[in-house]
Amino acid sequence: MTTLNLPATPALRSPPSALRNTLTLARRELRDAVRSRWFLLYTLAFTVLGLAVSFVSAAGTGGSGLSGFGRTTAGLVNLVLLVVPLMALSAGAASIASDRERGMLSYLFSQPMNPSELLIGKFLGLAAALLAAISLGLGSCALILAWKGLRTNPQSMFWLCGLAFLLAMGMLSVGMLISTLARRASVAVGTGIFVWLMLVFVSDLALMAGAVALRLRIETLFAASLVNPLQVFKMWSLHAVDANLDVLGPAGLFAVEEYGATLHGIFAGCMAAWIVLPLLLASVVLSRRSPL
Repeated sequence: MTTLNLPATPALRSPPSALRNTLTLARRELRDAVRSRWFLLYTLAFTVLGLAVSFVSAAGTGGSGLSGFGRTTAGLVNLVLLVVPLMALSAGAASIASDRERGMLSYLFSQPMNPSELLIGKFLGLAAALLAAISLGLGSCALILAWKGLRTNPQSMFWLCGLAFLLAMGMLSVGMLISTLARRASVAVGTGIFVWLMLVFVSDLALMAGAVALRLRIETLFAASLVNPLQVFKMWSLHAVDANLDVLGPAGLFAVEEYGATLHGIFAGCMAAWIVLPLLLASVVLSRRSPL
């Protein structure tokens, strides 16, 4: 059991004391995440798959690459959609529930801290670990492709890394909400994987079926796409590198013609909601539930 250097008396705490508690938890969570097997395995898998996708995509262009949103970046977007949400949901789902199982949660709440400090500290530590995994994966791809002489667009890679991190924080927030609701870590992680399957596969199929069977209007179809953070990431990635959203069909064309330059703000608002709202709900749930 890790010992935290937290204040021993619950006297009136100043903001620096609350910040110190949060940063102490964040450092502990980052250290534990980096040492854990999931971090190493996910980072290795993400890097290997990213290199494979990059080489295959670049080989289709004769090694010269494409301008703008090339095949390499397009392949990496699909890889991020599969790996990053699973990585973040699994990490978030195990965060609170595992501490509850080990009795660590009771110890933390015996210290002068509130649920918000606990959640924010854990969130910051895990977010830093996810950022390291994403940066290592995509950075390794970019370095090796440059070493092999395959042209990539640096701006596209930076955009992809930043948006992948935003997606990871949103899914981490959802995972932590699941973790506060579950009593056991195995149940929380299983629920997180189920949510991942729903977001990756079922939501796309539901949109396609709804568009055909219910004859949804373009406005409704685009609004429904904004509900899924994975779809928001995909559309934002395309729009950020000046690609045409018509690859997403009529909804993409409608978005470009109707909103134009304000699309960045719309996508940013959707991602911010997925990051903030689950954390707020998790704080409410954690403050009302017993740590046992």
